[in-house]
Amino acid sequence: MELAGRKQIVLAAVVEHYLRTGEPVGSKAVLEQGTLNVSSATIRNDMAALEREGYLEQPHTSAGRIPTVQGCRYYIDHLMQPYVLTETERAEIDQRLEQGGANAETVVQNAAEALSEITQLAVVNTSSLPEFTVISQVEVIPAGKRLYALLMITSSGDIKNRMCRLSVDLTQEQLTFFENFLRENLVGQSPRDLNPAQRQKLAVAMGGYMLSLSPLLHAVYELSEQFYQQNINISGEGKLLLRPGFDTGGLVRFLEEKNQLAGLLKQAFSGVQVIFGKEDSPFAVTNSSLLLAPYQMGSHPGGSLGIIGPVRLDYRKLIPYTEYFSQSLSRQLGQFVEEEHKEGRSDDGE
Repeated sequence: MELAGRKQIVLAAVVEHYLRTGEPVGSKAVLEQGTLNVSSATIRNDMAALEREGYLEQPHTSAGRIPTVQGCRYYIDHLMQPYVLTETERAEIDQRLEQGGANAETVVQNAAEALSEITQLAVVNTSSLPEFTVISQVEVIPAGKRLYALLMITSSGDIKNRMCRLSVDLTQEQLTFFENFLRENLVGQSPRDLNPAQRQKLAVAMGGYMLSLSPLLHAVYELSEQFYQQNINISGEGKLLLRPGFDTGGLVRFLEEKNQLAGLLKQAFSGVQVIFGKEDSPFAVTNSSLLLAPYQMGSHPGGSLGIIGPVRLDYRKLIPYTEYFSQSLSRQLGQFVEEEHKEGRSDDGE
């Protein structure tokens, strides 16, 4: 619902005062903003109307009013004047992300940790497999009686490993066959290519070795899936657990529900979205907010960042800051994709 001009000014004054102080706001505080030349009675009438319409609420009969989730939403969507980052602030973000890491996965994780450190809030992030990534190395390492370590490395520098226990020890001949088989059939392939049909084809190709080596082959498939499954990482949750009045129990339960968390993070599509915690929503952390920002991996979606904090945040600055942060991260990741693409074309040429 569209609000009349004076009501917009009153609502903006209440929201900004509350976000800054955390205290209920009275008509006197609104008048001190200096943008309205009316009486206190007129302001009180407007505040009462805003309460009836669901934008404000009165925590106590003798207190002023505070914004509801609906009021905060209206302010962010229609009334807030976003802060414009300075060239120095942009350069500092770019410089921070340029120190990211040796591969795309570490760049994203380091970026999330940097954003948590800068904002002093919890940051969750998802990451996806870069488009041109292929398997560059697979190793099987004896690690004990009937125990073998599997190591898989991609062209983007990401590494996954897991242990596999067999019912019998492998002979050196079986181990050599398996290593050669993996090198011939997996190296140079994308982990996404190991679909069920391809897996069946490889199992048949193993011939007489299939019975003894099938547990290891299955473990290799599971390892490859870890690369393209959406990973969820959390940074700085401890920063919120110490905040007075914050729903720490709700936060812990929310962070433990990885599937629910992944579903929310998939909602990030462009710009920065703000989701307020409510009991009847997937983000059921009361008195809190979740800022979602997507990032790109070249021309494709790479994942998203989610900043979790209390309702009382400086959205005017935090939203454009987070948006530029995700844009800078996308540029850094674009360089990895471009380099991988060049290497892929170079290998094709050879």
